[in-house]
Amino acid sequence: MSSQQPTENRGNAKPGLTQGTSASAQGGLTRRQVLRRTAAVGSVLAAPYIVPASVLGRNGATPPSEKIVVGGIGIGGRGTHDLKWMLPEKDVQFVAVCDAQKERQDAVKKLVDETYGNTDCAVYGDMVEFLVKRNDIDAVLIATGDRWHALAAIMAMRAGKDVFSEKPSCMTIAEGQAVVDTAKRHGRIYQTDTQRLSEANFVYCIEMARSGRLGEVHTARAHIAPWEAAEMKHDWLPPEPLPPKDKVDWDLWLGPCPWRPYNSSYVRGGWRGHYDFHTSCIGEWGAHTFAQAQAGLGMLDTSPVEYEYVNNPTGDGMVTTFANGAKMTLHREEYWTGSCGMRFEGPEGWVSAADGYQKPEVSSPAMLGDFDKIVNEYIERTGRPMNHMRDFLNSVHSRKPTVANAEVMFHTMSTVHAANICMWLRRNMRFDPAKSEFADYEANGFRSRPMRAPWVV
Repeated sequence: MSSQQPTENRGNAKPGLTQGTSASAQGGLTRRQVLRRTAAVGSVLAAPYIVPASVLGRNGATPPSEKIVVGGIGIGGRGTHDLKWMLPEKDVQFVAVCDAQKERQDAVKKLVDETYGNTDCAVYGDMVEFLVKRNDIDAVLIATGDRWHALAAIMAMRAGKDVFSEKPSCMTIAEGQAVVDTAKRHGRIYQTDTQRLSEANFVYCIEMARSGRLGEVHTARAHIAPWEAAEMKHDWLPPEPLPPKDKVDWDLWLGPCPWRPYNSSYVRGGWRGHYDFHTSCIGEWGAHTFAQAQAGLGMLDTSPVEYEYVNNPTGDGMVTTFANGAKMTLHREEYWTGSCGMRFEGPEGWVSAADGYQKPEVSSPAMLGDFDKIVNEYIERTGRPMNHMRDFLNSVHSRKPTVANAEVMFHTMSTVHAANICMWLRRNMRFDPAKSEFADYEANGFRSRPMRAPWVV
């Protein structure tokens, strides 16, 4: 493994990439505030003319200065799902997509143009060109495969753009730290798509645990994938002839990953399960469920310090322990009937939620009598909507951190990576969340991965 840690370094940006300017570097002004001030000065100097009401924001329209201009990077099936949450928002204007595959470029353009009733959505096959030329873009939606999530976010934030990223949002602990460092340095808003942190059933359970209504919670249970979650493939698929670059840009698709021969299965989703490209299925599910469990335990600012190896290929039954003694146990199916489940247990009872539940499962039916009250109290206390995309958009306007901001992502993904490393090395692990280091030399070798030039943090 490379000893180089991918910490954020402005000087290592891809050549030609415009560096972002934070709000603090502009005397506290956001781009939108600058636009408003410029418009105000212009109105004083310009001759009178009639302005459409829509420009001024009357009749329910959003004025251009308040529009969040968005572009997308790597928009396939999951990204299209996210896009369908974004496009109906009145303060969003989606203007461009960058993708290594022509088929996906065309599909996104078609969806966006049909939504807006025009042909304005631009397509790009070059990441740097997209980020540099489109200096009108405020935010980007990143929905590539795992290999690109962190690096694309870093490049976008360096270019002055806020980021909504699909999960798992980093391939390594070092990548996650680089995302945090970049967001801080450039004053950018960041949201990872752990959307159940913004859904009522899950919020209710988290609040029941966090507020002490269950007593002192001693155990959180987090759902992991019901298939071979930790085992990874290290072989390659058989080589196939490279397609034309204007159809699939294989070099761009690989990005920071080691060079591998092209196989069409990779670009159709067959990259999952391969170590070079994938965070593991523990990563795909744990990105959600560990965040949910850590939220209820009040542990979103740290990670467990102990990881107990279990002798099976899935991680089923692994016990992780936080510094205060609270435990988070990883399970496949036992405690819920839907996906991405979580459960909190305390001396006063237990609560559980998973996808597809009409209401959470509880140890006593009486607990649900306060369901609406608890969710509404959360909304009032935090100002957050029960809509993950809306939470991001609100934060772009306000510049307040999102519910799943870069630091939350880093600590929960550190838990994911530590659990993976425990399973790969087949032994118990101790982890220092403050230093992001293991008490194990070999384990520390997995904290980062080599990155293929020029796609280097």
